[in-house]
Amino acid sequence: MQADTTGNDINAIRQNRILWKRFKRQSLPQTFVLLGILFLIIFSYIPMFGILMAFKDYRITDGVQGIFTSEWVGLKYLNEFVGDYRFNDLVRNTLILSILKIVFAFPIPILFALMLNELKGAGFKRFVQTVSYFPHFISWVVVVGLAFVFFSSEGGLVNLLLLKLNVVDEPLTILTDPHSFWGLAVGSAVWKEAGWWTIIFLAAVVGINPALYEAAEIDGAGRLKRIWHITLPGIKGAVVVVLILSIGSLLGGGLVGSNFEQAFLLGNSVNSDTSEIVQTYAFKMGLAEGRFAYATAIDLVQSVISVFLIFTSNFIAKRISGQGLF
Repeated sequence: MQADTTGNDINAIRQNRILWKRFKRQSLPQTFVLLGILFLIIFSYIPMFGILMAFKDYRITDGVQGIFTSEWVGLKYLNEFVGDYRFNDLVRNTLILSILKIVFAFPIPILFALMLNELKGAGFKRFVQTVSYFPHFISWVVVVGLAFVFFSSEGGLVNLLLLKLNVVDEPLTILTDPHSFWGLAVGSAVWKEAGWWTIIFLAAVVGINPALYEAAEIDGAGRLKRIWHITLPGIKGAVVVVLILSIGSLLGGGLVGSNFEQAFLLGNSVNSDTSEIVQTYAFKMGLAEGRFAYATAIDLVQSVISVFLIFTSNFIAKRISGQGLF
């Protein structure tokens, strides 16, 4: 019995030495992983204590300790938001803006990745790819500033051109027209983010075994058939994952472009019927009116619905395609 115990101790020591040597070999990657975990703990998990404000009568004058000492009010603020006369319009605007981005902006990076994959010149392909994802690094403030330069009713380049060509008799009020906001938001999101999301799908395309294309070409398959029967099935996993995340973020802002920044910067009192969304409403309630408990309740409702959408879309995707996010 003692011999078995000694043998187990020796094996345990050997395993610990192996693990320690492996950790030393991977010290740099392990350090990055630990930094990532620390980042999540500080900025994602610790702030979750703030969710308590949604169920308490919290005031900013109470400070941080007020999150734990304020009086419980239960579902008061949740019921207030659901019963708000703007609730239906806020949810409608948020959903429509995100759905439009999924319908029109989501397929474009896939098509663009397929087109880049078919380009033969490596130098030209890198140039096009770099130019396409460069707008991702431009701030939304700058993008909106460019929108004003092009679409302003007072000296905007588009209006000047249309007036010169006698296409219109008076300047178009694109930036203030409620009916133009969704199109402007979707169009600017496509211009800014399509190239960036192309990187994900292009990486999936590159991961496909080249032998499949060679075999298909020998069998007489044309370019379109190779795309349809090899490339698209090969990137199905990446498409499903991004689509699930997009559906899950319908109320959270969308993956293709930031709904909040677009609505906050492009929105105004004239087009608020279509530009006011859940995120901007929560922002105004929290910072402009100081109702932090109410704003937290709004964000909590949005987060719960987003989690439900992620699990639902993942379940449906796994049943239909056999692939999912988890």
